Amino acid sequence: MFKGFTRFLQSPGESLKSLFGTEAAAAAPEVRVIPREEHSVSRQHLSDAALKVLYRLHNAGFEAYLVGGCIRDSLLGRMPKDFDVATDATPEQVKGLFRNSRIIGRRFRIVHVRFGREVIEVTTFRGKPGDDHADHIAQQSDDGLLLRDNVWGNVQEDALRRDFTINALYYSIADFSIHDFANGVDDIETRTLRLIGEPATRYREDPVRMLRAVRFAAKLDFQLAPSTEAPIRELAPLMLQIPPARLFDEVLKLFMAGYGVETFRLLRHYGLFEMLLPEAAEAMDELPWAERLVEEALASTDRRIHEERPVTPAFLFAAMLWGPVVKRQAEQQANGLPPIPALQAAAQQVISRQLQHVSIPKRFSMPMRDIWDLQHRLPLRRGRRAFQTREHPRFRAAYDMLLLREAAGELAPGLGDWWTAFQKADEHEQARLLDKAGANPAGSGKPGRKRRPRRRKPRNSNKGGSSNSSNNGGNLDS
Repeated sequence: MFKGFTRFLQSPGESLKSLFGTEAAAAAPEVRVIPREEHSVSRQHLSDAALKVLYRLHNAGFEAYLVGGCIRDSLLGRMPKDFDVATDATPEQVKGLFRNSRIIGRRFRIVHVRFGREVIEVTTFRGKPGDDHADHIAQQSDDGLLLRDNVWGNVQEDALRRDFTINALYYSIADFSIHDFANGVDDIETRTLRLIGEPATRYREDPVRMLRAVRFAAKLDFQLAPSTEAPIRELAPLMLQIPPARLFDEVLKLFMAGYGVETFRLLRHYGLFEMLLPEAAEAMDELPWAERLVEEALASTDRRIHEERPVTPAFLFAAMLWGPVVKRQAEQQANGLPPIPALQAAAQQVISRQLQHVSIPKRFSMPMRDIWDLQHRLPLRRGRRAFQTREHPRFRAAYDMLLLREAAGELAPGLGDWWTAFQKADEHEQARLLDKAGANPAGSGKPGRKRRPRRRKPRNSNKGGSSNSSNNGGNLDS
């Protein structure tokens, strides 16, 4: 385990060959320092909280750099959002400088420094593990998966431990220069996504890097380098080693960043989607509308994100897993269950299987089930049912999914237009729509059938409770 690792400074050439791979080692043998006047990263676009962390670390005598996506996005002309700090201070030393911080994680120990709702993630420079490190510091599975990685190193070692060249860019608060350890600036200019090191080895260390490769390619409109792309299909099953709880967070990053459609297509192309939602992938192979439904849902989510409107994972998971629910419900009905119990049984089975791959918290799985249940209530509009359905807390999400099902070709158009009109209509127009749908808003009889008025019982005017003989002109005494 970890055999063959040597310290970077002892033999930098060999380290670069092993970590970068032959192709990248030849292209990036030295660190490139880009002075402030030669790059576009400005402190005006950086988080005030991140700058506070950087300056406090620097003033305390530690090295401090902004690293990763915020620098990459700044060089691409995008407004940076996530700010990560790398330093030679240990987690305990960082925590000692910031009362508003806490150490998290066992696999990778990092520090979260909180400023109100904003969290700045601070990581200590990571070194290369060796055979002399105990399991509580560094541990790797027989398949190459990193189980624990808390070996501290220097900034060069830390850069070469990062995943992609475009994320190995370090902005120094000391002189505002950018340190490029892996030719990341060149890859940004050519819009190339390239792993640092031998790709198959890096994917085995952490299979989530395959998801990150797809996410960055979709988000940034980059092309995967041939060496980075080549092993993904073969190594996709390694995703099954990742805990479902961790994959839930990764799925949110994949599909709720505004580039869900392209991300989905890349996941399908590389065989990664079926590792995340296997039953959804199976439904797409059998139901002609299932894949289109997922794309319609993702396109809707992408639009809402770009319009800065709220989105919820519950709706997205409900759409992606609707195909499996339909399949299982048909099986349950074939076994003799009525439609509603069959739907409920199908929903439970689908969620139970999904939790083995990507966990879905109950705060999302319960609304999912409501959205599914409402798909069977939306066609039922007799009597007061339409009004009751409209008042359901999940009605709007269920209505949106109904529109997507029609757009995907699962349902014939019509019902969605009816509900669209019903929501906008006044009382008289609603009555007309209900009549058109064969409903009676005042009762629960069959379409077109009027209820016979109920005969009123005579009222009792005596406090003692005796029969009233005077209210009707004495006709009850005659």
